Amino acid sequence: MKSVLKLLLLLLLCCQFAAAEDDPHSFSEPDKARATHLDLDLKVDFENRRLVGKATWDFERSSGDEIIFDIKDMQIRSVESEGQLLPFRIGPQSELALLGQPLIIELPPGAEQVSINYATRPEAAALQWLDPVQTAGKKHPFLFTQSQAILARTWIPCQDTPGVRFTYDAKLEVPKDLLALMSATNPTELNSSGVYTFEMPQAIPSYLMAMAVGDLRFRSLGEVTGIYAEPSELEAAAYEFADTEKMVTAVEGMYGPYRWGRYDMLVLPPSFPFGGMENPRLTFLTPTVIAGDRSLTSLIAHELAHSWSGNLVTNKTWNDFWLNEGFTVYLERRIMEELYGESYATMLAQLGYGDLSYTLKEIEPEDSKLKLDLQGRDPDEGLTDIAYEKGYFFLTSLEEQVGREKFDRFLRDYFDDNAFGTLNTEEFLERVERELGTDLDVEAWVYTAGIPEGFKAPLSERFQQVDLQRLAFFSGGKTADQLKTDEWTTHEWLHFLRGLPDSTTVGDMERLDAAFGFSKSGNSEILAQWLVTAIHVGYDSAYPALERFLTTVGRRKFLTPLYKELVKTPEGLARAREIYAKARPNYHSVSVGTIDEIVMWDDM
Repeated sequence: MKSVLKLLLLLLLCCQFAAAEDDPHSFSEPDKARATHLDLDLKVDFENRRLVGKATWDFERSSGDEIIFDIKDMQIRSVESEGQLLPFRIGPQSELALLGQPLIIELPPGAEQVSINYATRPEAAALQWLDPVQTAGKKHPFLFTQSQAILARTWIPCQDTPGVRFTYDAKLEVPKDLLALMSATNPTELNSSGVYTFEMPQAIPSYLMAMAVGDLRFRSLGEVTGIYAEPSELEAAAYEFADTEKMVTAVEGMYGPYRWGRYDMLVLPPSFPFGGMENPRLTFLTPTVIAGDRSLTSLIAHELAHSWSGNLVTNKTWNDFWLNEGFTVYLERRIMEELYGESYATMLAQLGYGDLSYTLKEIEPEDSKLKLDLQGRDPDEGLTDIAYEKGYFFLTSLEEQVGREKFDRFLRDYFDDNAFGTLNTEEFLERVERELGTDLDVEAWVYTAGIPEGFKAPLSERFQQVDLQRLAFFSGGKTADQLKTDEWTTHEWLHFLRGLPDSTTVGDMERLDAAFGFSKSGNSEILAQWLVTAIHVGYDSAYPALERFLTTVGRRKFLTPLYKELVKTPEGLARAREIYAKARPNYHSVSVGTIDEIVMWDDM
C-alpha cells in the first residue's frame, strides 16, 4: 500500500509539472516543428569580431506552417528553402532580455529544410574574441564559445533548449595560421587552406555546440584521448592529464561503453569562465587546473562523466539541471575512488559538503530544492552547489538504501534506456519508484528546501589528521615548519586553509606564508582559498598576488568569493573596483555579469 501511495504522489507531481515541459527559456515550440540536423557554414572574421555565414536546418513538422528559432544579438539577412526566399519575422524582445527574440519563418507546403543567412554581432555573449596579448603565445588572436545555458542563440539561430537534440555538419573558414576545432570530429594539425570541416553524428542539444580557433597543437594521450593547447602550454597539459585514458576505462567498466568516438580536451586561455565545459568529443578546460602534480584531475573526471550524464542523458529543461550535474558529481567521485581509493573520494565528498553548506546559507530556501522553477529568471541562477552537491548526496543516499551493486545496475540501465534522449525530474522519480522501490523520502530530497533531516555528512579520516596539525600550530606550540604536511594532497591543503580560525592574525599568516609559500603557489585552488583568508585578515603582503590573480584568471568560481570578500569594507570595495576596471575587459560575459553585480559596477 505504501508503494502505491508513493506512486500516486509521483503521478500527481507529474501533473503538477506538466506545464513546465514547455521550456520557459526558449521561444521555439518544437512540438510543432522540431530541428533534427544542422549544416553550418561560417567565416570567422577576427577583424570585425563576427561570424558570417549560413545555418541550414532539416526539421520535422507536426503541425502549423511555421518554424521558430531562438536568436539574440544577431543580424538575419535572408531565409530560403530550395532556392526560394521565405518570409520571416523577428518577434518582440522578451521582458527577460537574455532570452533574445523568436525568429519565425513561414513554411511553404512540404518544406523540410530552411537556410538562414546571418551574421553575429561583436557583443554576442557566447563568443569571446581575444587579442594576441590575452593568449599564452602573444602572437595570434583566439576565439572560443561558451553556449551553456542559453547562449548558443547568440552565434547560431537554433531551437535553444536542451529538450531538442540534433546532429550537425560544419565548415569553418579561419585565418590560415590558426587551427579550428568544434564539438565534433576534429583535425589534429593545420592545413594550408584555413578551411576545416566537421561532423557530429550523435545528436546533441544546442548548449553543447562549441567552437574554438587559435594557435593550437595536438598531443595524443592514448587510444581515444588527446589534448589541444597553445604550443607553450602543450607539454604541461599533456603531463597533467596523462591519466585520462585510465578514467575512460574506469567509467566504461561501471556504466557501459563510451559512445562519442574520441574524448579530447582543449586548454583555453585563462579568461574561460568555468573549470570545464563538457562539449562532446572536445572538453573545454581552464588552465587553472594545471598544477604540475596532477592534483586537480577530478575536474577531468567530472567532464568525462558528462559523456554519460548530461551529454548522453540530458535534462529536459534547466529546471531539471540537477539531473545533469548531480549524476555527474556522483560518477566523478566513483571514478576517483576507482583510481585513487575510497579515502581520496571521501575527501572530495567532505569538501563538497562544505561547499553545499555555504551555499545553503547564501541562497533563498526556494532555490535549495533540486527541482527548480526558473520561469522569468536566468537559468544560470540554477548553476549552484544545489544541483551539484545536493544532487550527489541524494544519489549516494539512494545507493546506501539499495546497495551499490543494485544501484550500479540501475544507473547502467538508466543510461542505456535513455541514451541520446532527454528526461525531467518526474520521469526519473517514476523510474526510481518502479525499479528501486526505496524507502528513502525522495520527495523531501527533490521538492523540499535544504537537506533532509537525518542525513549524515561525510567524514574524512585524512581530514581529521589535518585538523590535528592545524590545532598543533594554533594551540599546540608547533611552528609551521614542524607540521607533518609532506604527504598532503591539494584537498588536504584546502581543508587546512578552510579551517583557519577566525582568530587568525596577520602574524599567523606571515608564518604560514614563510613556511609554505601560499602567496606564490602555482596551484590555483590553494592560492584562491589563501587569498580569501588574506583579504579577511588584512594580510597586505598578499595583495600583489591577489591583483595578479584577479587580472589574469577569469574563472568565476575563483573570482566570486574573492570579490565578495573585498567588498565587505569601504577600502576593499575601492580596491575591488580598481582591480576590476583593469580585469573586466579580459573576463568572459558570464563572469562579467556576476562580478558587475558584486562590485555594483553600474553605480560607479
